Amino acid sequence: MRLAPGLAPGAAALGLAGAAAAALLSNRVATAAAIAVLLLAIVMRAPARRRWPYVVGGLVSGLGVFLLSPVLAVHGSHVLWSGPIVPMLGPLDVTREEISSAALHGSRLAAVAFAFAAYALLLDHDRLLAAVAGARRSALMAALAIRLMPTLERDAVGLAEAVRGRGVAVEGLRGRGRLLSPLVAGSLERALNLAESMEARGFGRAGRTRQPQARWRARDWTTVALAAAVAAGAALWL
Repeated sequence: MRLAPGLAPGAAALGLAGAAAAALLSNRVATAAAIAVLLLAIVMRAPARRRWPYVVGGLVSGLGVFLLSPVLAVHGSHVLWSGPIVPMLGPLDVTREEISSAALHGSRLAAVAFAFAAYALLLDHDRLLAAVAGARRSALMAALAIRLMPTLERDAVGLAEAVRGRGVAVEGLRGRGRLLSPLVAGSLERALNLAESMEARGFGRAGRTRQPQARWRARDWTTVALAAAVAAGAALWL
């Protein structure tokens, strides 16, 4: 699944970064919330089995800030609810200004979370990191790190299904904790196999080749320019 057909991964990543920056720089709740909803709609294009942890995490984070911030913050003059006085925290009053600020910060956090979710779920990370002109070793390490979590997720699902096939239910923290040891062992074995494969293919030797990268098209430059314009507009007018 790709973010947009025909769009270069680098341009897509910059577009997501521009949307996240616009949400962080905006001072209006409606703007930050609209960006968060737009990014959520993009994340919903990913397969349901993979997207739900990211969607739940973004929604819980944003709602948590919205619900807790008015109670813990102390500012504003339009009191909507007067609560008790707690030592070291002061009065737990809820004001109109606190609710507005909480909605803004919650929308910002949700937008950033959904931007990272779209990056993790919908971008071709191999093509993205292959386009890096310098720091090839650092790009390779980043590619391996990005692949780690989805690989561990697939291994965990496979192990859980194998255990259920033998009549053992994988439930609760203790049941899932039993999968930790085989996951670690499998990761170490995969790392050794990867190192041997890289050595056999001559990684690190002189005269290595590089896969040719397609040049950016007009839609790629348009996406980057639009992302920069949205971020600048959010900082100046929104």
